[in-house]
Amino acid sequence: MSRVPRLIGYAFMAAAAMLAAVMKKEGVETVGPLPAVAALLFLGMIGVMLVFTDLMVRGLYAQVDAAKAREEGD
Repeated sequence: MSRVPRLIGYAFMAAAAMLAAVMKKEGVETVGPLPAVAALLFLGMIGVMLVFTDLMVRGLYAQVDAAKAREEGD
């Protein structure tokens, strides 16, 4: 299993934080056709979703592996 989705999620969250800093400093109103706040929330939401999904799937796989190990030990 690759950790690429989690790293992409962290990158999206960092991009959202950088966009928020630029918005505050330079008063950016829009990012392309979208309001800057919508782009910020979208990037952050996708990033958090990717990170938490990756962590939950890894936890599920760890539980399945532990159950298999217990079965093999019996």
